[in-house]
Amino acid sequence: MVTLISEDLLLLLLDDASGKLTGTSYPQPALGGALLIELALSGAAEVEEKTSVWRSAKVRAVPGNTPEDPILRTAYDVVAARERGAQDLVERLGKGAKEQLADRLVERGILERREDKVLGLFPRTRWPAVDSTHEEQVRRALTASLVGGAEPDQRTGALVALLSAIDKAHKVVDHEGMSSRDVRKRAKQVSEGAWAAKAVRDAIAASTAAIAAVAASTAAATAATSS
Repeated sequence: MVTLISEDLLLLLLDDASGKLTGTSYPQPALGGALLIELALSGAAEVEEKTSVWRSAKVRAVPGNTPEDPILRTAYDVVAARERGAQDLVERLGKGAKEQLADRLVERGILERREDKVLGLFPRTRWPAVDSTHEEQVRRALTASLVGGAEPDQRTGALVALLSAIDKAHKVVDHEGMSSRDVRKRAKQVSEGAWAAKAVRDAIAASTAAIAAVAASTAAATAATSS
């Protein structure tokens, strides 16, 4: 089964039994970053090299490389509308992505859509697993890289980088006998490795930096509000 990196990331972040997101406060930029990386992998988008630490990397669409996948095509149109910084883009691309990706996984028989109300008042949608075969394959590939030390392919490497950016790499693999700290360290090494072409590495670096920046900004705003 061919899935998007963003679909695989969502499967890893959803609890199979409850269908709820497990412990990440930033699914929107993470999924947006996954879409941006996939556009770069397909040659549909490119990231310029940063010339200053004060300036966000700019992202451009590559003319004539419009993706066939409808979700990626929508993301491509956002990138093509005008040149934007990666931090702006990961939020824009991630807006509504969870619902779109989850519903498509429902259509494929991987997830089930459940709607109910919390306390009988507040609508809630969950997506518990129906068929975990594909997700298990993804986890095996991640385990081979993070625990077994195998060189990742581009898709696995991109997933590791995204999971590392939201500090979830150690949560999605069975690493008995290996500490969480060592898994995090290995995830960072993979994220910075030479397993992808430079253009893709630039997109991954820009996306993960943007995700981290959004997370830091959100955390600071939450702390300011609570104080």
